[in-house]
Amino acid sequence: MAESRPLAGDDPEAYQSKEASTGSHAVRINALRAAVLGANDGIVSVAGILTGVAGATLDFAPLLTAGVAAVSAGALSMAVGEFVSVSAQRDSEAALLGKERRELEEMPEQELAELTQLYQDKGLSPALAAAVAQQLHEHDALAAHAEAELGIDPDDLTNPVHAAASSALAFAAGSLLPLGAMLLAPTASKIYATIVAVVCALTLTGFLGARWGGTPVPRSVARNVAGGLVAMGVTYWIGRLVGVGLG
Repeated sequence: MAESRPLAGDDPEAYQSKEASTGSHAVRINALRAAVLGANDGIVSVAGILTGVAGATLDFAPLLTAGVAAVSAGALSMAVGEFVSVSAQRDSEAALLGKERRELEEMPEQELAELTQLYQDKGLSPALAAAVAQQLHEHDALAAHAEAELGIDPDDLTNPVHAAASSALAFAAGSLLPLGAMLLAPTASKIYATIVAVVCALTLTGFLGARWGGTPVPRSVARNVAGGLVAMGVTYWIGRLVGVGLG
Protein backbone atom coordinates (compact mmCIF):
# COMPACT_ATOMS: atom_id res chain seq x y z
CA MET A 1 0.00 0.00 0.00
CA ALA A 2 1.35 3.41 -0.96
CA GLU A 3 2.27 5.63 1.97
CA SER A 4 -0.14 8.53 2.32
CA ARG A 5 1.23 12.06 2.03
CA PRO A 6 1.70 13.85 5.40
CA LEU A 7 -1.09 16.29 6.18
CA ALA A 8 1.32 19.16 6.77
CA GLY A 9 3.68 18.37 3.91
CA ASP A 10 7.02 20.06 4.60
CA ASP A 11 5.62 22.96 6.62
CA PRO A 12 3.79 21.91 9.81
CA GLU A 13 3.75 25.48 11.15
CA ALA A 14 1.93 26.83 8.08
CA TYR A 15 -0.52 23.92 8.27
CA GLN A 16 -1.30 24.63 11.93
CA SER A 17 -1.67 28.35 11.23
CA LYS A 18 -4.09 27.70 8.39
CA GLU A 19 -6.11 25.24 10.47
CA ALA A 20 -6.39 27.75 13.33
CA SER A 21 -7.56 30.48 10.96
CA THR A 22 -10.53 28.40 9.76
CA GLY A 23 -12.30 28.95 13.08
CA SER A 24 -14.64 26.62 14.94
CA HIS A 25 -15.25 23.26 13.29
CA ALA A 26 -18.69 23.18 14.91
CA VAL A 27 -19.63 26.42 13.19
CA ARG A 28 -18.38 25.14 9.83
CA ILE A 29 -20.22 21.85 10.21
CA ASN A 30 -23.48 23.62 11.09
CA ALA A 31 -23.11 25.97 8.13
CA LEU A 32 -22.35 23.02 5.86
CA ARG A 33 -25.38 21.12 7.13
CA ALA A 34 -27.71 24.06 6.55
CA ALA A 35 -26.33 24.84 3.09
CA VAL A 36 -26.36 21.25 1.83
CA LEU A 37 -29.77 20.53 3.37
CA GLY A 38 -31.27 23.66 1.84
CA ALA A 39 -29.79 23.14 -1.61
CA ASN A 40 -30.62 19.44 -1.74
CA ASP A 41 -34.14 20.08 -0.52
CA GLY A 42 -34.59 22.69 -3.25
CA ILE A 43 -33.27 20.36 -5.92
CA VAL A 44 -35.17 17.26 -4.88
CA SER A 45 -38.49 18.72 -3.73
CA VAL A 46 -38.94 21.10 -6.65
CA ALA A 47 -37.85 18.46 -9.16
CA GLY A 48 -40.15 15.95 -7.48
CA ILE A 49 -43.15 18.29 -7.64
CA LEU A 50 -42.44 19.20 -11.26
CA THR A 51 -42.04 15.58 -12.37
CA GLY A 52 -45.22 14.73 -10.48
CA VAL A 53 -47.09 17.42 -12.42
CA ALA A 54 -45.34 16.36 -15.63
CA GLY A 55 -46.63 12.84 -15.05
CA ALA A 56 -50.11 14.28 -15.47
CA THR A 57 -49.49 17.08 -18.00
CA LEU A 58 -46.58 18.63 -19.89
CA ASP A 59 -48.35 21.93 -20.54
CA PHE A 60 -46.18 24.96 -19.76
CA ALA A 61 -48.68 26.90 -17.62
CA PRO A 62 -49.33 24.16 -15.02
CA LEU A 63 -45.61 23.43 -14.81
CA LEU A 64 -44.75 27.10 -14.33
CA THR A 65 -47.43 27.52 -11.67
CA ALA A 66 -46.31 24.41 -9.82
CA GLY A 67 -42.65 25.40 -10.07
CA VAL A 68 -43.10 28.94 -8.77
CA ALA A 69 -45.36 27.72 -5.96
CA ALA A 70 -42.88 24.99 -5.02
CA VAL A 71 -39.90 27.36 -4.91
CA SER A 72 -41.78 30.03 -2.94
CA ALA A 73 -43.36 27.66 -0.44
CA GLY A 74 -40.21 25.59 -0.05
CA ALA A 75 -37.91 28.57 0.55
CA LEU A 76 -40.31 30.08 3.09
CA SER A 77 -40.78 26.72 4.79
CA MET A 78 -37.03 26.24 5.10
CA ALA A 79 -36.61 29.77 6.46
CA VAL A 80 -39.37 29.41 9.05
CA GLY A 81 -38.24 25.92 10.06
CA GLU A 82 -34.63 26.98 10.55
CA PHE A 83 -35.63 30.17 12.37
CA VAL A 84 -37.87 28.30 14.81
CA SER A 85 -35.44 25.46 15.47
CA VAL A 86 -32.37 27.67 15.83
CA SER A 87 -34.30 30.13 18.01
CA ALA A 88 -35.25 27.26 20.31
CA GLN A 89 -31.61 26.15 20.40
CA ARG A 90 -30.43 29.69 21.17
CA ASP A 91 -33.03 30.06 23.92
CA SER A 92 -31.85 26.80 25.47
CA GLU A 93 -28.23 27.92 25.29
CA ALA A 94 -29.10 31.28 26.88
CA ALA A 95 -31.02 29.55 29.67
CA LEU A 96 -28.11 27.21 30.40
CA LEU A 97 -25.67 30.13 30.46
CA GLY A 98 -27.99 32.05 32.80
CA LYS A 99 -28.14 29.09 35.17
CA GLU A 100 -24.36 28.70 35.03
CA ARG A 101 -23.88 32.41 35.74
CA ARG A 102 -26.06 32.18 38.85
CA GLU A 103 -24.18 29.10 40.07
CA LEU A 104 -20.89 30.97 39.71
CA GLU A 105 -22.27 33.90 41.69
CA GLU A 106 -23.86 31.82 44.46
CA MET A 107 -21.41 28.92 44.85
CA PRO A 108 -18.04 29.85 43.30
CA GLU A 109 -15.98 27.37 45.33
CA GLN A 110 -18.18 24.44 44.38
CA GLU A 111 -18.09 25.50 40.74
CA LEU A 112 -14.29 25.69 40.83
CA ALA A 113 -14.17 22.18 42.29
CA GLU A 114 -16.56 21.00 39.58
CA LEU A 115 -14.38 22.46 36.82
CA THR A 116 -11.31 20.87 38.38
CA GLN A 117 -13.04 17.50 38.35
CA LEU A 118 -14.04 17.95 34.71
CA TYR A 119 -10.41 18.42 33.73
CA GLN A 120 -9.37 15.46 35.85
CA ASP A 121 -11.94 13.37 34.00
CA LYS A 122 -10.31 14.44 30.74
CA GLY A 123 -6.97 13.02 31.89
CA LEU A 124 -5.17 15.82 33.74
CA SER A 125 -3.49 15.10 37.05
CA PRO A 126 -5.28 16.51 40.12
CA ALA A 127 -2.63 19.20 40.63
CA LEU A 128 -2.59 20.27 36.98
CA ALA A 129 -6.38 20.16 36.73
CA ALA A 130 -6.66 22.41 39.79
CA ALA A 131 -4.11 24.87 38.37
CA VAL A 132 -5.83 25.01 34.98
CA ALA A 133 -9.27 25.44 36.53
CA GLN A 134 -8.01 28.20 38.82
CA GLN A 135 -6.40 30.16 35.98
CA LEU A 136 -9.47 29.82 33.76
CA HIS A 137 -11.74 30.90 36.62
CA GLU A 138 -9.66 34.02 37.10
CA HIS A 139 -9.64 34.77 33.37
CA ASP A 140 -13.31 34.04 32.43
CA ALA A 141 -15.14 31.63 34.67
CA LEU A 142 -18.36 31.60 32.65
CA ALA A 143 -16.59 30.85 29.37
CA ALA A 144 -14.55 28.09 31.02
CA HIS A 145 -17.62 26.35 32.44
CA ALA A 146 -19.67 26.88 29.28
CA GLU A 147 -16.99 25.20 27.17
CA ALA A 148 -16.05 22.36 29.52
CA GLU A 149 -19.47 21.61 31.00
CA LEU A 150 -21.99 22.67 28.36
CA GLY A 151 -20.06 22.71 25.08
CA ILE A 152 -21.21 26.30 24.42
CA ASP A 153 -19.24 29.38 23.40
CA PRO A 154 -20.98 32.37 25.09
CA ASP A 155 -19.58 34.70 22.42
CA ASP A 156 -20.75 32.61 19.48
CA LEU A 157 -24.35 31.57 20.02
CA THR A 158 -26.35 30.33 17.06
CA ASN A 159 -28.06 33.05 15.00
CA PRO A 160 -31.62 32.20 13.87
CA VAL A 161 -31.80 35.03 11.31
CA HIS A 162 -28.61 33.93 9.57
CA ALA A 163 -29.75 30.31 9.59
CA ALA A 164 -33.16 31.20 8.14
CA ALA A 165 -31.73 33.41 5.39
CA SER A 166 -29.02 30.96 4.36
CA SER A 167 -31.46 28.03 4.25
CA ALA A 168 -33.96 29.96 2.13
CA LEU A 169 -31.28 31.14 -0.29
CA ALA A 170 -29.77 27.66 -0.55
CA PHE A 171 -33.20 26.16 -1.28
CA ALA A 172 -33.94 28.75 -3.98
CA ALA A 173 -30.51 28.31 -5.56
CA GLY A 174 -30.84 24.54 -5.61
CA SER A 175 -34.29 24.68 -7.22
CA LEU A 176 -33.26 26.85 -10.18
CA LEU A 177 -31.60 24.13 -12.26
CA PRO A 178 -34.46 21.58 -12.26
CA LEU A 179 -37.00 24.39 -12.66
CA GLY A 180 -35.15 25.84 -15.63
CA ALA A 181 -34.70 22.42 -17.23
CA MET A 182 -38.36 21.52 -16.92
CA LEU A 183 -39.64 24.85 -18.25
CA LEU A 184 -37.13 25.47 -21.03
CA ALA A 185 -36.60 21.98 -22.48
CA PRO A 186 -38.68 20.86 -25.48
CA THR A 187 -41.92 19.13 -24.51
CA ALA A 188 -40.77 15.69 -25.59
CA SER A 189 -37.60 15.82 -23.48
CA LYS A 190 -38.72 17.73 -20.38
CA ILE A 191 -38.53 14.70 -18.08
CA TYR A 192 -35.13 13.58 -19.38
CA ALA A 193 -33.69 17.11 -19.22
CA THR A 194 -34.89 17.49 -15.64
CA ILE A 195 -33.36 14.17 -14.63
CA VAL A 196 -30.02 15.21 -16.12
CA ALA A 197 -30.24 18.60 -14.39
CA VAL A 198 -31.02 16.99 -11.04
CA VAL A 199 -28.17 14.49 -11.35
CA CYS A 200 -25.75 17.32 -12.19
CA ALA A 201 -27.01 19.52 -9.34
CA LEU A 202 -26.91 16.73 -6.75
CA THR A 203 -23.47 15.68 -7.94
CA LEU A 204 -22.26 19.23 -7.42
CA THR A 205 -23.74 19.61 -3.92
CA GLY A 206 -22.43 16.18 -2.96
CA PHE A 207 -18.97 17.07 -4.22
CA LEU A 208 -18.87 20.46 -2.52
CA GLY A 209 -20.25 19.07 0.72
CA ALA A 210 -17.66 16.30 0.77
CA ARG A 211 -14.77 18.62 -0.02
CA TRP A 212 -15.85 21.16 2.58
CA GLY A 213 -16.52 18.54 5.23
CA GLY A 214 -13.43 16.45 4.44
CA THR A 215 -15.42 13.27 3.70
CA PRO A 216 -15.15 10.81 0.77
CA VAL A 217 -16.53 12.37 -2.43
CA PRO A 218 -17.92 9.21 -4.14
CA ARG A 219 -20.04 8.23 -1.14
CA SER A 220 -21.47 11.73 -0.74
CA VAL A 221 -22.28 12.05 -4.44
CA ALA A 222 -23.83 8.58 -4.68
CA ARG A 223 -26.01 9.20 -1.63
CA ASN A 224 -27.23 12.52 -3.02
CA VAL A 225 -27.97 11.28 -6.52
CA ALA A 226 -29.65 8.04 -5.44
CA GLY A 227 -31.96 9.80 -3.00
CA GLY A 228 -32.95 12.43 -5.55
CA LEU A 229 -33.70 9.91 -8.29
CA VAL A 230 -35.82 7.78 -5.98
CA ALA A 231 -37.85 10.84 -4.90
CA MET A 232 -38.36 11.94 -8.51
CA GLY A 233 -39.37 8.46 -9.65
CA VAL A 234 -41.94 8.05 -6.90
CA THR A 235 -43.55 11.46 -7.46
CA TYR A 236 -43.57 10.99 -11.24
CA TRP A 237 -45.54 7.76 -11.02
CA ILE A 238 -47.89 9.24 -8.44
CA GLY A 239 -48.54 12.06 -10.90
CA ARG A 240 -49.10 9.57 -13.69
CA LEU A 241 -51.58 7.58 -11.64
CA VAL A 242 -53.46 10.69 -10.49
CA GLY A 243 -53.48 12.12 -14.01
CA VAL A 244 -54.87 8.93 -15.47
CA GLY A 245 -57.48 8.70 -12.72
CA LEU A 246 -58.63 12.28 -13.21
CA GLY A 247 -58.48 11.99 -16.98
